[in-house]
Amino acid sequence: MSAEIEAVGFFFGVIGSVMLGISLFNVNWRVSSVDGNVITTSTIYENLWMSCATDSTGVSNCREFPSLLALSGYLQASRALMICSLVFGLFACLLGMIGLQCTKVADGNTSMKAKMAITSGALSIFSGLCAGIAVSWYAFNITQQFFDPLYPGTKYEIGPALYLGWSGALLDVVGGGLLCCSYKQLQTQPTNFTYNYRAPPKTVSSTKAAPQAALPRYESNSSINKYGKNAYV
Repeated sequence: MSAEIEAVGFFFGVIGSVMLGISLFNVNWRVSSVDGNVITTSTIYENLWMSCATDSTGVSNCREFPSLLALSGYLQASRALMICSLVFGLFACLLGMIGLQCTKVADGNTSMKAKMAITSGALSIFSGLCAGIAVSWYAFNITQQFFDPLYPGTKYEIGPALYLGWSGALLDVVGGGLLCCSYKQLQTQPTNFTYNYRAPPKTVSSTKAAPQAALPRYESNSSINKYGKNAYV
């Protein structure tokens, strides 16, 4: 694993999660359009939780959405996806601090730190995907209503919070990809061992051994020559 790539990926994920948290609670997800209006007396801007209006004097008034079940389906799904994104981002940051090689947590256990790093990268990618889907889905509905000539309600434009959400989602995906790419599989030791065994060289003697002299019939090297000849009669 490359420690530099890990550190860059981790900080990208942290910055992306912070940007997503700021985007979630920003009220400027969509802003009322001034297209076709000669005089605009108030500006309406909304997010996933509330709707606010600002008049020409600069006084703003906000109200929360009254009921969860009365909201549109895409709005409820965007809420759930953004909350999942923040949860994934939090766990990715915690596991990333353990898996980085520059930290002292679980120092010496290379295998566990590598698994923590790749898990952090996967969670960071999931966080970016969830946020990207939520922001893109919300922006799609804004543009669909804006270009629909038969839409009777207030038409909105894409607010700055969506651009912040897209940036945070991109940083999460890039950071998670760097963490996953920095993972290097540990080399396993081979189970079969080879021995460098070599037979000793054969030494050839230049002199031949002298032939053994013939022994008498009853005079041999065995223990039979210890007895006299009368013992065999």
